[in-house]
Amino acid sequence: MKVLTVCGLGQGSSLILRMNVESVLKEMGVEADVDNSDVSTAVFEKPDLIITNKELAENLNDSSIPVVIVKNYFDKNEIREALEFLKE
Repeated sequence: MKVLTVCGLGQGSSLILRMNVESVLKEMGVEADVDNSDVSTAVFEKPDLIITNKELAENLNDSSIPVVIVKNYFDKNEIREALEFLKE
């Protein structure tokens, strides 16, 4: 599974989110290749899942790629809850 964390410029907050998503997925026992990107190129990378905030998710509405919304990129519990469906 390819997971993409997305922020406005693809460097700062998406990198922080990427590290936390990798940590949470590892704890959950879910294998995934996690990368980070900016919102304008996210859909061209063809991930299986995009993780971002509500504002940026609105820019991805036309995509067929599932988008998971996270409010706090530092909150591993929130990230875990948002990704719980991957364990099913």
